[in-house]
Amino acid sequence: MNVLIIGGGGREHALAWKISQSPRVSKIYAAPGNAGIARLAECIPIKADDIAGQRAFAKDHGIDLTIVGPEAPLSRGIVDEFSAAGLRVFGPTKKAAELEASKTFAKDLMKKYNIPTAAYEVFTELAPAAEYVRKQGAPIVVKADGLAAGKGVIVAETVGIAIEALETIMSRKAFGNAGDRVVIEECLVGEEASFMAFTDG
Repeated sequence: MNVLIIGGGGREHALAWKISQSPRVSKIYAAPGNAGIARLAECIPIKADDIAGQRAFAKDHGIDLTIVGPEAPLSRGIVDEFSAAGLRVFGPTKKAAELEASKTFAKDLMKKYNIPTAAYEVFTELAPAAEYVRKQGAPIVVKADGLAAGKGVIVAETVGIAIEALETIMSRKAFGNAGDRVVIEECLVGEEASFMAFTDG
């Protein structure tokens, strides 16, 4: 079995390490990969979000299974495109990936289905967002709506820090289009836990 791992971070390195232990796997490619992954797989210089390039490589090299790590290509529909091309791929569809790609979408979905979540408001303009922060007080959490490489969430201990975060995200565009909307959320204190579930559809 030929496997393509899309991405070049620690997550993809862990995937390559584990997949390399399978006797069913004959060849592992990683695109783009990294120096650590290169010890386990052949790294291919195709950017993770180059969906057309990744798809062409998978077709040309007889890839039996593609595993997508990063959120960006998932949110752009790489799984949908691979599936439409008849390629076996592991990852959420574009619609399912929206849960990760848009905090607003995720929060609204939780609200719609009565899934417990911190109280929140969504803003597209700085002035009303700042006014909301002043009204709510601190601590408070400011989140860029879109993907921001894990840096788009600021737990603000003071109102000043929260407003500075809003300016950084919305005015200075520190995270580009990911900051076109912000989610401002009540600060919940406690132990954080992550749960993962897999489904075949």
